[in-house]
Amino acid sequence: MNIINKTVLVTGGGSGIGFEIAKLLSQKGNKVIITGRTEAKLKKAVAQLSNVDFIVSDITNAASVEKLVAQIQNDYGKLDVLINNAGNVFVYNLATEVSTYQKSVEEFDTNFFSILRLTDKLLPVLSAQNEAAIVNVSSIVALVPGSNIPTYSASKAALHSYTQSLRYVLAKTTNVKVFELMPPLVNTDFSQDIGGANGIHPSQVADDLIAAFEKDEYEIHVGNTAQIYQLSLSSPSDAFNALNQSR
Repeated sequence: MNIINKTVLVTGGGSGIGFEIAKLLSQKGNKVIITGRTEAKLKKAVAQLSNVDFIVSDITNAASVEKLVAQIQNDYGKLDVLINNAGNVFVYNLATEVSTYQKSVEEFDTNFFSILRLTDKLLPVLSAQNEAAIVNVSSIVALVPGSNIPTYSASKAALHSYTQSLRYVLAKTTNVKVFELMPPLVNTDFSQDIGGANGIHPSQVADDLIAAFEKDEYEIHVGNTAQIYQLSLSSPSDAFNALNQSR
């Protein structure tokens, strides 16, 4: 897929993986729009980038999403790439946690249901382009769950399943390509509670996404995600133990 001179929306683009993706795509001549709930964070991010705009939006709020979609249509007239990157995670022990249900509701709202809603709203805009893409940022734990982030893992597994079906049906009727970006542990503010300091730099995730665009590689196993995936095919229990041995 050609990834030059596109109009791109990155949710959760004010920091971490989203920021690095926005940075790299803007450097390649794309018009990038980042969204998030915190205006100060978005302003700080945009000040460090070129050819990047921001829109304050809460993707878990239906009214906010309607305003976001309307603003994209009114101000930019088109959208070529949607990158669903925003996420939410809680770290806890299933044996002792008393609010598993509430935590899972919040995680699924951000990591799964909000992606479905935003994708539904923007799919007609994307489908109008000669070439377009949706990128869903899932995780290594979509394949093998992390025991200390159990419902986050479940939300990413749901996203993985949805992404496969979406890719299949859109390939039959549209020009919209569907990618899934599956990072391992990444060193971002978002991941510090789960040992992010030991993770890869988020720029590596962005680099691998660009390479996958150029090769039409739809399921992108970043870093040791590839090894965990291969191990899960031969021995799911060994893959689970390998992922969770330091958790």
